[in-house]
Amino acid sequence: MAMGDYESTATSLEGEENLIAAAEHIVKALGSNKNFTKDVKKILADLGSQLSTMAAIEDNMVEGKKSGIEEQLSVVEEKIMSWESDDSMIWDSGPDEVAEYLNAVDGARKLTERLENQCLSSQEEKDLLCRAHDVLQMAMQRLEDEFKHVLVHHRQPFEPEPISFRSSEDDAVEEGSIVSLGDESVEESTLRDSISRNSEEFIVDLVHPDVISDLKCIANLMFSSNYDHECRQAYILVRKDALDECLFNLEIEKLSIEDVLKMEWGTLNSKIKRWVRAMKVFVRPYLVSEKWLCDQTFAELGSSNLVCFVEAAKAPMLQLLNFAEAISIGSHQPERLVRILDMYEVLADLLLDINALFSDEAGSSIRIEYQEVLKRLADTVRVTFLEFENAIATKVSTSPFAGGGVHHLTRYVMNYIRVLADYNETLNILLKNHDGAAATSLSPDTSPATGEESITKDFSDSCSPMALHLQSLTSVLEANLDKKSKLYRDASLQHFFLMNNIHYMAQKVKNSELRLIFEDKWIRKHNWKFQQHAMSYERATWSSILSLLKDDSNSSSGSTSRTVLRERLRSFYVAFDEVYKTQTAWIIKDVQLREDLRISTSLKVIQAYRTFVGRQMQHIGEKHIRYSAEELQDYLLDLFEGSQKSLHNPNRR
Repeated sequence: MAMGDYESTATSLEGEENLIAAAEHIVKALGSNKNFTKDVKKILADLGSQLSTMAAIEDNMVEGKKSGIEEQLSVVEEKIMSWESDDSMIWDSGPDEVAEYLNAVDGARKLTERLENQCLSSQEEKDLLCRAHDVLQMAMQRLEDEFKHVLVHHRQPFEPEPISFRSSEDDAVEEGSIVSLGDESVEESTLRDSISRNSEEFIVDLVHPDVISDLKCIANLMFSSNYDHECRQAYILVRKDALDECLFNLEIEKLSIEDVLKMEWGTLNSKIKRWVRAMKVFVRPYLVSEKWLCDQTFAELGSSNLVCFVEAAKAPMLQLLNFAEAISIGSHQPERLVRILDMYEVLADLLLDINALFSDEAGSSIRIEYQEVLKRLADTVRVTFLEFENAIATKVSTSPFAGGGVHHLTRYVMNYIRVLADYNETLNILLKNHDGAAATSLSPDTSPATGEESITKDFSDSCSPMALHLQSLTSVLEANLDKKSKLYRDASLQHFFLMNNIHYMAQKVKNSELRLIFEDKWIRKHNWKFQQHAMSYERATWSSILSLLKDDSNSSSGSTSRTVLRERLRSFYVAFDEVYKTQTAWIIKDVQLREDLRISTSLKVIQAYRTFVGRQMQHIGEKHIRYSAEELQDYLLDLFEGSQKSLHNPNRR
């Protein structure tokens, strides 16, 4: 008898048995009524007798039915047991073997349910039910192994595509150029990931598409057999291993918060870069694809898809979030700001994805933790930004900067600001006060001591928070540079130093995207500032020297006048030689600024020299003329090269 026919017959017999029992009960109840006549009582007695006969016949049929269940159980047991001694996997043996085994398991499940729904009185019947349970359990254990095997054996390799990087600095190289800030080393340029923030979500096949139906079939059968817990645990175990392997391939290590806090910045910097890349790949596309696989496997099984996905993804997600949390509670050193911004941006960018992936109650803990870490990173960005400003203000020098060139602090700050411009949108959000107004952090103690109005006042209240904060940073930098300039004893070198540094600041803003943030008014003001310092340098250096060449209306052709003129010319040469010796060691690295200052100086010096010599030649005498105007002009071209020379050195060229 086929399994379906047998079950139909069994159901029919069970219905008849219940009907006869009910009829017997009614007849007995009626027979106890004393108001019935003898004839009625006789009819009821005959009916009771007939029902007893039918019950006896029914008992015989039930015995046959139970015998049929035992037969069916033996058939499916034989099929299931045949694979227990076989080390090969059923799903590697072809579709026919898979179909036969699944039919046998489904038969065991139905027979077990059938026996559980009966009122079992004899020990023999109870033993049969126990045997059915054992067969079903054996089949479920096998299916669990097969389920894992299919998930593992048919897993598709996941290899994220290489991510290209772009530099935030025009001259940046892949590893970044390093500048020195006192005893610290900081990155002048920072490489940022070029993955599009608006890239479309896509799903990759984490297991071969051909076995999805097999996974669904096994899951459905295990769930209908009340082995849903075992099925879920098997799935979670395999997929969690796959997620862990994904993180391993993305070079994400399992680190405690303490491990992260103890790391040297160079090592931590590299790990943050890997973390940012890993977050992007892990959520998109890996977790998105993981969720899709889970949905396909448990599509017909209620909320199991959500539970399995969350349980598999929880530990890897927390591993990533713990690293971010460690960064948020770690040092607020300025060089970390850009990396923390990278971490904040990637978490903010993926927030909608996380909310969608973990939208249900089961995923609420991950969703909440993710949002908390994002908030802590935002707070860390604000604090680190203010620490950056404070570090600029308190970077004290005890000795003047050699050569009066662009100070390391100036380079550091302006290159850092240029990098921060890439985060304009993010910083505009994070640097707002709670009431939405732009926050400014420039304090009276750190304002530039130049007697000029604050930079912030130069800009309207409509400026973005980012613009106001960066203007504040440059104001603090200028105040620090002004203090550093006071370390020079030579007034001309003080102005030379400030000219160099303010020109550098203005050029960095003018020739980059910072121009859009600072605007032209700031650039014009700082162009005016460095030009004023250039003129002050010329006055401090050359005014007293050129005064020696001024035409004296009291001059005459007398011997005393010739002596004075010759002494003035000699003093001019001595002063010129000293300037040459001193200022060839000074440095202007910007070619255009160097040429402009040389030309401006040359026009004043050479014109005064030519005029003096031309008018006084007959009184001075040619033998007292040490240099021609052309020679002096050539000597002036040696200034500001950063290599000290002397006019008395024949090998100066």
